[in-house]
Amino acid sequence: MTVKDKIQKNKLPKHIAIIMDGNGRWAAKQGNERIFGHEHGVESVRSTVEGAAEIGLKYLTLYAFSTENWSRPDVEVNALMGLLVQAINEETEKLKEQNVRLSMIGDFESLPPEVQSKLNWSIAELKECTGLNLVLALSYSSKWEITEAIRKIATEIKDGTLQLEEIDKNLLDKYLATVGIPDPELLIRTSGENRVSNFLLWQIAYTEFYFTPKLWPDFRKDDLFEAICDFQNRERRFGKTSQQLVS
Repeated sequence: MTVKDKIQKNKLPKHIAIIMDGNGRWAAKQGNERIFGHEHGVESVRSTVEGAAEIGLKYLTLYAFSTENWSRPDVEVNALMGLLVQAINEETEKLKEQNVRLSMIGDFESLPPEVQSKLNWSIAELKECTGLNLVLALSYSSKWEITEAIRKIATEIKDGTLQLEEIDKNLLDKYLATVGIPDPELLIRTSGENRVSNFLLWQIAYTEFYFTPKLWPDFRKDDLFEAICDFQNRERRFGKTSQQLVS
C-alpha cells in the first residue's frame, strides 16, 4: 500500500497551506548559489500541486514570497521574479490540464510589471477550471494584510458607511486578502524551522501544524501525502473536550 492509498478521502482537509523553506540551504549543500535552490524548488511545487490535484484537495496556498523578502539582495530578488515569470509561462498549460484554478494574495501592486502581467494572464487562462484552487502568496505578510484590513475598515467608519458596532470577527474576515477562501486546516513547513513567519496569522487560529526537516527542493507529493495522513490521525477539538466530540 502506498502512502497515497492510506489517505482517507472523507477526512481530507479542505485547505492546506505550505511555507516552502530551505531553498538556500539546499543550494549551499550542493555548493551553489541560493538561486540554484529556488530553481529546483519549482519541481517541488510542480509535484506538490500535482499530488494535491490527484487527491481532490480544494485549496492549496503556497507562501512563495513575503514582504520581508524584498530586503534580500537585489540579485536574488530579481532572479526570483524572473524565475516566477518563467514558471508561470511553463506551468500554466499543465495547470489547465489538471483543472487547477489560480489566484494570488498579497501586495499585487508591489510586484514588477512583467510579473503582474503574467499573473493576470495565467489567472485569466485558468479561471474556468473547477478543481484545485492554487493560491500563491506573493509579496504577502500577515501583518501587511491585517494592517490593510484595518485601514479599509477605518476609512469606511470615517465615511459613515460602516458603524463601529458592526465590527466582529466575521466582518474582519471580509476585509482580508483571503476573503472567500476557507481557513487552512493544515499548515506544512519544510526545512526543520518551527515558526510561522508572518503567514496567515489570523487564519491559522485552529490550524494543525506539520513540521518536516526536509528542505523544500527535496519535498515531493508523497511528503504531502504523509503530512495529510498525520493530520488525519489527530483529534481536532476547537476548544471542546474529547468527550464533547463523541457525545
